[in-house]
Amino acid sequence: MKVITPDTDRRRKTRNAPTHGPLSNGASGRIPPLHNGDHLTVAEFERRYEAMPPGIKAELINGVVYMASPLTIENHGDQHGSLSFWLGYYRVHTPGVQLGLNSTLKLLLGENQPQPDALMRILPEFGGLSTTIDGYVVGGAELAAEVSASTVAYDLHEKLLEYERNGVLEYLVWSVHDRVIDWFQLKTGKYHRLVPSARSVIKSRVFPGLWLDVNAILEDNMARVLEVVQQGIASPEHQRFVKKLQAKKK
Repeated sequence: MKVITPDTDRRRKTRNAPTHGPLSNGASGRIPPLHNGDHLTVAEFERRYEAMPPGIKAELINGVVYMASPLTIENHGDQHGSLSFWLGYYRVHTPGVQLGLNSTLKLLLGENQPQPDALMRILPEFGGLSTTIDGYVVGGAELAAEVSASTVAYDLHEKLLEYERNGVLEYLVWSVHDRVIDWFQLKTGKYHRLVPSARSVIKSRVFPGLWLDVNAILEDNMARVLEVVQQGIASPEHQRFVKKLQAKKK
């Protein structure tokens, strides 16, 4: 997740601004810090988050604040890099698609501002579901992805339910300790797991040609991961998808 880091002047103004309401410390004029487990509105979460020092990572899921623990390269960083490489390769070969890492996603239903490790969307001018306001993605992106070690408990529960009801079409969770990748597709308002082929390949339904060899990425065989996604990009369905996006461009 990427932390919001306003410029110095903006941070100074935010910290010195008067506070109001039952969730603020009006007596001292100081903005209360975020704490894990806080129950906040989106507006209050944004206000407190912007006042936090750099390096703090937090999400709001169904009105509850979740703050990230320190992340190691063995249990998060390496896997995040592999996931980003795979998605990035697909994005380069698919005009009209945007990839974001650690970007705040402002969901429309409920009190939710997750920061998925990766999100991929079809740009609005190519017919995508989400919009962009003040640089933030607003609405349900087509794909959200998480690398989960300490966060698996809510990535596969509370967060999954909020992505589901906000219309995020596909959701991928890499559970590091369990060595499992769950990839969900939204059908009739509910998530259903995509089933790997006999050769352990999962194929996206929303992004044709986005193919993942699950066993290869779990074994850190990135050469094989690249080979499979190259096959997907060369497939007729990916070519049709690119033509479809180009036809929709405004």
